[in-house]
Amino acid sequence: MESRIQARPPNQDHTPSRIEQLCIERGLKMTGQRRLIARVLSEAEDHPDVEDVYRRALVLDNKVSIATVYRTVRLLEEKGILERRDFGGGRARYDPADRGHHHHLIDVDTGTVIEFADEEFEALARILARKLGFTLVGQRLELFGRRIETRAAEPPAKRPKAGRDS
Repeated sequence: MESRIQARPPNQDHTPSRIEQLCIERGLKMTGQRRLIARVLSEAEDHPDVEDVYRRALVLDNKVSIATVYRTVRLLEEKGILERRDFGGGRARYDPADRGHHHHLIDVDTGTVIEFADEEFEALARILARKLGFTLVGQRLELFGRRIETRAAEPPAKRPKAGRDS
């Protein structure tokens, strides 16, 4: 008995990634490599830089070039699909613009970025703007911090005193 496998027509059951859908809505031509880059960005749970996107795309298609990734990321930023973030470290990182309003806490030791939303901060920002004679139309908060050491939780008698030689 001969079994035959039928090839599917290209993109027959292709469900666009959320970033690819935004590209389509904004009238961008979607090449195969743009689709791939959009998929990598849509699946990212962190804030990748261009090199991160390139490495992830390369795993899926070894023909993608770093130049294509740079051009595509720049285009997506220009079209308002991606937002550029500067969390220090000398490299721009990217956040999909459709993630909703949120802020970032950056661990300066590890580079880990924690996203958060806080209604108390939002209310305070509106109050501050009003006190200064403005209506708040937007804001962005990036906090840079260091994890509190577990030694800080020890009783003072057990911690070595600063500046004393033993």
